[in-house]
Amino acid sequence: MAAVTMRLPAARPPLDSSALRGGEKHLVAPGDTITTDTGYMRGHGTYVEDDKLIASVAGVVERVNKLVCVRALKARYNGEIGDIVVGRITEVQQKRWKVETNSRLDSVLLLSSINLPGGELRRKSAEDELAMRDYLQEGDLISAEVQSIFSDGAVSLHTRSLKYGKLAQGVLVQVSPSLVKRQKTHFHDLPCGASVILGNNGFIWIYPTPEQKDDEAGGYTANLEPVPLSDREVISRLRNCIMALVTHKIMLFDTSILYCYEASLPHQIKDILKPEVTEEIVLEARQRLLDSEG
Repeated sequence: MAAVTMRLPAARPPLDSSALRGGEKHLVAPGDTITTDTGYMRGHGTYVEDDKLIASVAGVVERVNKLVCVRALKARYNGEIGDIVVGRITEVQQKRWKVETNSRLDSVLLLSSINLPGGELRRKSAEDELAMRDYLQEGDLISAEVQSIFSDGAVSLHTRSLKYGKLAQGVLVQVSPSLVKRQKTHFHDLPCGASVILGNNGFIWIYPTPEQKDDEAGGYTANLEPVPLSDREVISRLRNCIMALVTHKIMLFDTSILYCYEASLPHQIKDILKPEVTEEIVLEARQRLLDSEG
């Protein structure tokens, strides 16, 4: 008979992560007055009424010179050119694929915006259009970069670098896009033996670190070899550590994930998501981050 773990409910104070998120933030709710100074320009998430700048969404006030905007704490992904995203193919259309990227509208990957197997750059022919489903089909996961934004807000993607393309075996974790920290690179080979792609759209891909980079495939051949148990355990632990950080609203980047992973090693993988264990692990990781910043 399988063992059942039971716990009595216990009130726990919420973990204060304001120091980790850059100190005190100016939080506003819809209808709150941000400023009465008419010298500021209205940005996203705000509107002007009676010479007052008012928030239209709940979130954090951000100022860039005289431009004021409110970044929503919980919202769909709004694409920016140059973002790294992880997405799922939802439809194969004429000369394009539709991609789910956690945004309001499906993103678009044009046939002209990909490298064909081998990484070759050439004009795509009618034969290439007929073979589109051989490269990517419904359900496939891809990594890509935002190339442009259409007038309706839809995102246009490209995979013209060999580091982008079809994703093979791993685990997809979906989090709020606001918790993914913007960095110079979002591809990380962690020393624990697994790699992560931290998509700006809140889709995180965890996979075994490849022993060698296969540049001949052009990003469209999937390695379907069995994944060793040791790699699967590392991936599962990383996944639970990311969910622990998300529970306490701590920003996700390579260092925070690695510190949380190292703090979780004394515990079994299945215990990481127990509230008392989660709090202990996240507190330790948070303290290491604060020490490293200091």
